[in-house]
Amino acid sequence: MRCKKNFNLPVSLAMRAAIEQLKQKPISFGSSIETRQYLRLQLEQLEREVFVVLFLDNQHRLIANETTSLGTINATSVYPREIVKAVLSHNAAAVILAHNHPSGLAEPRNADRLVTERLKDALSLIDVRILDHVVVGQGESMSFAEQGWL
Repeated sequence: MRCKKNFNLPVSLAMRAAIEQLKQKPISFGSSIETRQYLRLQLEQLEREVFVVLFLDNQHRLIANETTSLGTINATSVYPREIVKAVLSHNAAAVILAHNHPSGLAEPRNADRLVTERLKDALSLIDVRILDHVVVGQGESMSFAEQGWL
């Protein structure tokens, strides 16, 4: 059996164990606290900014989790057309958006709010809701839903 090289950043043993536990049961995103914890495990240690979409069914259970954009240390490009295509291919009823700020601050930039509005407009045309957009920093995260921005 050939060993497949993994070029992702090193993940701590505790983090791997937590991710494996999450894979064992259907993941449902009923609260923003659970959502933020799940996303912090994935995004907090990354050195480059990434944009992730969690594709959910009608009961807000995870269908798929995809990195839709990989950027630099302080930015990533998000294309609404590509997100809409992915939503349709997964037959998702709702999505949760997320990205990290490698700088460590979870405070959203104006560009973050603008892209969220563009995605909200695009996805509303196909009756798909954005439940949240989470920004992950070092040791902290911020939820657009909790701020009342969605």
